[in-house]
Amino acid sequence: MSLNSVVESVTARIIERSKVSRRRYLALMERNRAKGVLRPKLACGNLAHAIAASSSDKSELMRPTGTNIGIITTYNDMLSAHQPYGRYPEQIKLFAREVGATAQVAGGAPAMCDGVTQGQEGMELSLFSRDVIAMSTAVGLSHGMFESVALLGICDKIVPGLLMGALRFGHLPTMLIPAGPMPSGLPNKEKQRIRQLYVQGKVGQAELMEAENASYHSAGTCTFYGTANTNQMMVEIMGLMMPDSAFINPNTKLRQAMTRSGIHRLAEIGLNGEDVRPLAHCVDERAIVNAAVGLLATGGSTNHSIHLPAIARAAGILIDWEDISRLSSAVPLISRVYPSGSEDVNAFNRVGGMPTVIAELTRAGMLHKDILTVSRGGFSDYARRASLEGDELVYSHAKPSTDTDILRDVATPFRPDGGMRLMTGNLGRAIYKSSAIAPEHLTVEAPARVFQDQQDVITAYQNGELERDVVVVVRFQGPEANGMPELHKLTPALGVLQDRGFKVALLTDGRMSGASGKVPAAIHVGPEAQVGGAIARVRDGDMIRVCAATGQIEALVDAAEWESRKPVSPPLPALGTGRELFALMRSVHDPAEAGGSAMLAQMYRVTEAVGDDIH
Repeated sequence: MSLNSVVESVTARIIERSKVSRRRYLALMERNRAKGVLRPKLACGNLAHAIAASSSDKSELMRPTGTNIGIITTYNDMLSAHQPYGRYPEQIKLFAREVGATAQVAGGAPAMCDGVTQGQEGMELSLFSRDVIAMSTAVGLSHGMFESVALLGICDKIVPGLLMGALRFGHLPTMLIPAGPMPSGLPNKEKQRIRQLYVQGKVGQAELMEAENASYHSAGTCTFYGTANTNQMMVEIMGLMMPDSAFINPNTKLRQAMTRSGIHRLAEIGLNGEDVRPLAHCVDERAIVNAAVGLLATGGSTNHSIHLPAIARAAGILIDWEDISRLSSAVPLISRVYPSGSEDVNAFNRVGGMPTVIAELTRAGMLHKDILTVSRGGFSDYARRASLEGDELVYSHAKPSTDTDILRDVATPFRPDGGMRLMTGNLGRAIYKSSAIAPEHLTVEAPARVFQDQQDVITAYQNGELERDVVVVVRFQGPEANGMPELHKLTPALGVLQDRGFKVALLTDGRMSGASGKVPAAIHVGPEAQVGGAIARVRDGDMIRVCAATGQIEALVDAAEWESRKPVSPPLPALGTGRELFALMRSVHDPAEAGGSAMLAQMYRVTEAVGDDIH
């Protein structure tokens, strides 16, 4: 089938908008390839330092025509999703030697767990950590020792940060090497039920801890379809990992075979390989649109309405929420995975997974089939299912879903649109994910209760102050205020209020977790309160309308009074838990719609000042 007209028109909008920045980006990547730091150009002293500890690979590393794979690892063993990566570097080195290549750990980057920091002070460092990861990636690759790159990362800010950093070395072929989700434990819906019972005081801390341990119980990503697993979907649909590698469980023969195959392929596509595929040419406007289509078709995390623009900007591509909203009007929702459904990513993978999703969307003309991928056969390879025959990795054509309660075809979707839309009105612009919201909750019109800290919301709930129809407004949670923390801690309490029959919605310039659902939420509101955005004018008792049907976020206040109101003054910045170290990142920031990155904001000022004179 030919390309869907909306997908085609949005792609054309992005290409036109990005014409200058994309041209300059590609010129800079060509400059990196032709004149940048590369292994054959290193002085003898430089090279000797780099290979001093590589006794078994030293002779191969001195050969200028070989391939050395740079590993950027985000391993730590506190974060369950990244614990498997502890053994990967040694495995990768062995797999590289099998095909006459070498591998070195180029550097490490931090891997922060939003599950650990949720509702805690450390959550205010979460979005900032994405820039730190990008810059750490750049530091590792700046040594110029590598002909291709293996990125080891899975979770929330980590994959976007790795890609943002790697894209500034886009002359290098690059692949993400995933580790996969943990096996299924306590069902996510049961975990959420117990959390709601806990906030109501109906179960104690022991019962809550037992449920949490039964849900998060082993190595691998959390099994709900949150930001981490949406990362994996997006990277796969962009063609930046091996086909069908996103959702294979850790520590299995198939997972190891997939890693081995990926490293062999990185040797082939490296700068000295037979099939060179630079990252800068893989991540183009079409690949970014494919990522957005996948996000919408699978009901992925709202965090990617920030991450995808940031990844795109790192490649000289400019997208906005209008692009995502237009795509959402045309792309049907074909999967329901918790929090949009009851089953987890393991069930999703079992009934067809990414190969079936890609086959369905391609057949319906929703995806660009002509993107450059890391796989030899191109994008069509991603509509194939991986399995083992003995020890050999083999592929077969994707089959239709075996459970239409989890995954459907495009002709019979769960809903005709992607369930993520741009919200506008006198309160600004926001993102709203409707795919997990029951129809009767899509419109909420209720008095505002205004807060400046999420803990104050919990206290008000515990004191019975929210037992009514209410729009909970939580402001001064944007990038420039406090780093734009997730407010997922509010979900159980607001969910209880909703279950009691009240009309409840959340309006915030902060973020929600990819695990959030059920409660209507207009999030990422911009301009944020910290810079005088309209959300800073809202007062307790103002009637607020949050309507996903019309895409409206509106303070129902007399227009003259609304215009005469002054924004409330920002609170003093919070100190402690290292937050003061990130004051620089709060001072100069892109808005959320442009990716919410201090690093990219400053980078674009520099690149625009230089213009086309990159030499």
